[in-house]
Amino acid sequence: MIIGRYYEGIEINRDEKIIHVKFLQPHRVISTCRLEGGLRDDLEHLYNHQACEPTGHHHKSHKAMTSDPAGYRRIICERHGLLPEKSATLGTAANMNNAAVVSESFRDIEVVAVCTGGVETNAGRIGDPASVYEAEGRFEKLGGFVMEDHGTINTMVFINRELRPGAMVRVVMTATEAKTAALQELVVPSRYSDGLATGTGTDQIGVASMLGTGEPLSGAGKHTKLGELIGRTVLQAIKRTLSLQNKLTPGSRCFALVVLDRFGITMDSMRAGISRYLSEKESELFRRNFNAINNDPPTVASVAAIVHLRDKMSWRILPESCMPEILGSYGAQIAAAVSGKYGRIPGYRRLLAEEHMETGNEAFVEFIFRSFALGFKEKWSGERD
Repeated sequence: MIIGRYYEGIEINRDEKIIHVKFLQPHRVISTCRLEGGLRDDLEHLYNHQACEPTGHHHKSHKAMTSDPAGYRRIICERHGLLPEKSATLGTAANMNNAAVVSESFRDIEVVAVCTGGVETNAGRIGDPASVYEAEGRFEKLGGFVMEDHGTINTMVFINRELRPGAMVRVVMTATEAKTAALQELVVPSRYSDGLATGTGTDQIGVASMLGTGEPLSGAGKHTKLGELIGRTVLQAIKRTLSLQNKLTPGSRCFALVVLDRFGITMDSMRAGISRYLSEKESELFRRNFNAINNDPPTVASVAAIVHLRDKMSWRILPESCMPEILGSYGAQIAAAVSGKYGRIPGYRRLLAEEHMETGNEAFVEFIFRSFALGFKEKWSGERD
């Protein structure tokens, strides 16, 4: 099924578990394809194929993506009437029906982004511990790390102008920044560390620019209009596809538990952790009303603020020597947001600043639980039952 034609240069088709883009005019392509990757001027198709289900599924086509990429490409191309040697491959577990297509233009430049994505299990932050080491064409597992390779953001970018080879590489950089910005805006956590994700461990990209369109463009960075269009289309497309695939929307991220997810906190552990500081009666009331407190905007904002400040300490922007003052102040903000008694902030701050503070994640999360409990204990104080 044709789902779109753009700038008289490309035709986007979706069929079963594949989106394949046919070049109606010659294009220069740069891609991460293991067989036809790098820079090519002779390809006819760029496609994105779903090789398995996103969770708990290792279909033979998924295994072939890495063990026999030539055979995998041949099977997929033959099934859909494509020439293997004229096609570049992107593979994923994401549903092709959840793909997002975004187009923007300015004067004589048009950019089209086609993205699929899933980040629930494989999102990571650049520099996270690696899980494999490659040598002599084989991958060796490292240090007991388990890589969950179901979860990939695949990006295809199409441009109606010819680009110089260096500018093609620049497009990859610009599109990657847009991807990371989308994950930042959705507060996606790494599954391999306590940081925010910058991508997944299996992300792939393909960029195509139409040949024979006049003087080739030499710039695709943020200062160029082309770079702006690339950034805008990729950012929008990735956020749209993640909203469809993983139900990640700005509204779905407004929860205190979402902010704390990167520290391994679950609903049960958060409720239990806060309840340790409450009486039995208070604890039962808190458990019954957890959801209302969890998605209260001022409370979410307070938790987000203290987590961001903790990041600044871990990045050494803020000195750890100021931890009592900083965490005490923003823990008090959490307590006040929960209780609604903002006039009590000085008192909350004094009590929390006296807590023994450590830099580890466990102690940091426990401090947040203590702040929640402090506010909830006072929420209904002075009120008659």
